[in-house]
This record gives sequence, structure tokens and C-alpha cells, in this order.
Amino acid sequence: MPLFRSVPLTVALLFISNVSMKTAPRALIFDLNGTIINDMEFHIRAWTGILNEYLHAGLSPEQVKSQMYGKNSELLIRVFGEGRFTNEEMEYWSIEKEKRYQEEYRPHLRLIAGLADFLESAHAKKIPMAIGSAAIPLNIDFILDELNIRKYFSAVVSADDVVISKPDPETFLKAAGLLNTAPGACMVFEDAPKGVEAARNAGIPCVVLTTMHSRNEFSASDHIAKFIRDYTDPFIQELF
Repeated sequence: MPLFRSVPLTVALLFISNVSMKTAPRALIFDLNGTIINDMEFHIRAWTGILNEYLHAGLSPEQVKSQMYGKNSELLIRVFGEGRFTNEEMEYWSIEKEKRYQEEYRPHLRLIAGLADFLESAHAKKIPMAIGSAAIPLNIDFILDELNIRKYFSAVVSADDVVISKPDPETFLKAAGLLNTAPGACMVFEDAPKGVEAARNAGIPCVVLTTMHSRNEFSASDHIAKFIRDYTDPFIQELF
């Protein structure tokens, strides 16, 4: 079991009480989909096609959206139950879904507004940054390399690097550890309720992008520093 999952929630939450929102974070951790790029509708369409055309799930796009958190294998298990697929079959459908997503999304691939300047500013200030995502490496590599932003991130935590995905805190705790920064001194950027819950479970303040979910879909929490539409929000300029 990874070392960072052993951090108790009660201990992790103490970091928040010791970090003022007026204090600049010492490290940044970004979710990927819906946080670095606004692509979640393309994931919904890709999964809906795979689940209905090939696996006969009979789900609406809205029903698919509600299941879109965590690893691809976890989604398949939530929809179809344990034992429906072998690990090899789940890996196959996961890759097929990502191929469909990438083919459709590639012409629209771009960073969320304001993020290019924000990444460059943080990099210039030597703020360490990491990706903490439930995406598989195939998709993380697709985004980082197609957009030429890999240089900004000194650590990447993918679905393959954790035992349990979000809302378990392992993804973000492992990212903080790789950045050699205490969780409470980091800041997470997320777009999904389960990801925001994972940040809270890890004891990390969180900025929420409302790219896929509205504010009322997130439980009130004192660890949410700000809801933003994109990285042109004045709050971003005030972080450092």
C-alpha cells in the first residue's frame, strides 16, 4: 500500500487550519480533464457511445456523466457490477474509449482561458506543479505533449499510480509527496465533486473550476478557496 495513503484524515485536515488563504501556496496540483482543458463533454460522448453501442448499457448522457469519476475500470464496475469483465476486457474498453475521445477532441484541444499565462507565471516563480488525475497515462501524455506543457510539471500521478482513485485522497497526497510539500501548503485545482472531496480528504485547499458542474453541485466546505470560471479570474492573479 502506498505510503501517502497512510496519512489519517484528522491529521491531514490540520494542515488547512494552519494555512491562511492569504498565504501563497508553495505547490500546485492540477486535475486534468475539466481543469486544464475543457473536454468533459467529449468524454461523456465517448463513454456513452462505447457503453451503449458495444456494451448495451442503455444509459443517457446524463446518466453516464454521473458515473464519470475515478478510474475507467471503476466506472465499468459501477455500471455493470463486479465480475462482468475480466481485467483484460476492462483495459480493452478503456483504451477504445480513449481512442474515440482523442480522435473527436483533438481538433478542439486548447488550454482553458488564462491557464497558459498562469502556468508560465508559476513556473517563473519556481512554484512546483504536479498533475493529479484519474486519467490513464495515454490521456495525460496526449494532453501534456500535444499542448507542450509537460515542462511545467515535475510530477504526474495517474490512474495507474494509485490503488484507489478519487474521492480517496491517495492521488493528491502522493502528488504532494512527490513535490516535497506538506499537503496543506499545496493548492489543488479541480472541477468535479469527487475530486474536490478528495482534496478535502487530503487536507488540501482547493480552487474549483465550474467547467462541468455548477456551484450548487458541491457541498459547502471551508477548504474551497474559490469557485472560478477560468484562469482569468482576479483570484488567480492574487495567489502569488
